[in-house]
Amino acid sequence: INLQNPINNKVNAFHLDNEAANKSLNDPNHNPQKNQVISSDTKNRGLAYADGMVFLHQADTTVVALDANTGKVIWSVKNGDPKKGETNTATVLPVKDKVIVGISGGEFGVRGHVTAYDMKTGELVWRGWSMGPDSDTLMDPEKTVHLGKPVGKDSGTATWKGDQWKIGGGTTWGWYSYDPETNLMYYGTGNPSTWNPAQRPGDNRWSMTIFARDVDTGMAKWVYQMTPHDEWDYDGINEMILADLEVGGKMRKTLVHFDRNGFGYTLDRVSGELLVAEKFDPAVNWATHIDMKTGRPNVLPQYSTEHQGEDVNTTNICPAALGSKDQQPAAFSPKTKLFYVPTNHVCMDYEPFKVSYTAGQPYVGATLSMYPPKGESHMGNFIAWDASSGKIVWSNQEKFSVWSGALATAGDIVFYGTLEGYLKAVDAKTGQELYKFKTPSGIIGNVMTYQHGGKQYVGVLSGIGGWAGIGLAAGLTDPQAGLGAVGGYAALHNYTRLGGQLTVFAVP
Repeated sequence: INLQNPINNKVNAFHLDNEAANKSLNDPNHNPQKNQVISSDTKNRGLAYADGMVFLHQADTTVVALDANTGKVIWSVKNGDPKKGETNTATVLPVKDKVIVGISGGEFGVRGHVTAYDMKTGELVWRGWSMGPDSDTLMDPEKTVHLGKPVGKDSGTATWKGDQWKIGGGTTWGWYSYDPETNLMYYGTGNPSTWNPAQRPGDNRWSMTIFARDVDTGMAKWVYQMTPHDEWDYDGINEMILADLEVGGKMRKTLVHFDRNGFGYTLDRVSGELLVAEKFDPAVNWATHIDMKTGRPNVLPQYSTEHQGEDVNTTNICPAALGSKDQQPAAFSPKTKLFYVPTNHVCMDYEPFKVSYTAGQPYVGATLSMYPPKGESHMGNFIAWDASSGKIVWSNQEKFSVWSGALATAGDIVFYGTLEGYLKAVDAKTGQELYKFKTPSGIIGNVMTYQHGGKQYVGVLSGIGGWAGIGLAAGLTDPQAGLGAVGGYAALHNYTRLGGQLTVFAVP
């Protein structure tokens, strides 16, 4: 088992049969100063393995290929410039003969992109930007479509004022999926910069967008912008789950995405057609519904931070900026045909203000407060979702947001972790809790499973942190620090403590 430490980028290899053979694969030349610009705590979303190599993407944007046995550096490349606020917190996708990586730093005015490097040499093969002219976004004005219609010439600049797209955000710090049948990779882009919507008129394409790109060329086949002209920081980077489902009586090759904006989307992953768009948290109020023809949300003026105006505190917006679900991945069971989703049940007050851009400095322009929905005390739910109809099948309340990834198994058991530190096992069909175990710290990692020596094991990393846990992790006490998360999750210190441990269970 290989694990990467997000603080020092060290990769540790744990031998499953011989503890004495445990070792560090690398000894990175680490400068802690490079991590200080990372938004919402220092973190990493995992290593990748292919062709005898372990791939890591360091916080300073260095992409490294290590020999999986010896730890020897085969190649390394710099993917960005931390002096501009460019960092990495995302995963790595090895696919075919390429390694695909993204970039983080939307709160610093970083313009997002995904980049494909040659797996054997580290040579840059292609780079697709989130916004910019067609030559940057790798779009064909006639062949690349948005809900079936051609995007038109330079769509990545047409909805921006002047050159704002150059510091437009749309970073790519989440997860990437690949379908070998279509040869397409799927991913989402983050918030436009700045958080003050009055400073960036227009739809701000292609922030907040699902991209489908050809992995060989990087060309975009289709896009879908979920939250045009974002006013709430509803990054669109959450995972894209690829599943074949029956929708409207017809089998479809679908992409299912649970967005920060609180809507669960089901699309045809071949054509980009929008099939389902429904709220997956009952508290969502910023929009009434999604127009299925245009794909646009119907925004209510009382929750529009731009409509309310600069230096005005818009209250009781649901969800909060961290979304009805952040980057913690959902899971799909081919047996039940249900999706198991860790969610946030949190609302916010949001006050935008004017901000100026300086490279490498925060470019946010908003203050926030977070709290549970009015009249309620719990801040999370773990739900089962029917993506064919857009309905919640069952829901389990949690005191805090469910910030771990879920794991669905063939035994009809689903696992997830809580911010208090519990690993829980529930019945996939009913949600009934079957087992729980208290780990030493809050769980923000993703539950995983493996088989070894004829037995199945389930493991999870615990160690409080991330956006929800930034107060504990960084020792912050100002309620508005951490973009409102410190106040919203202040009670966490009564339930867990700092830590960093891998806990593994044998399945009977």
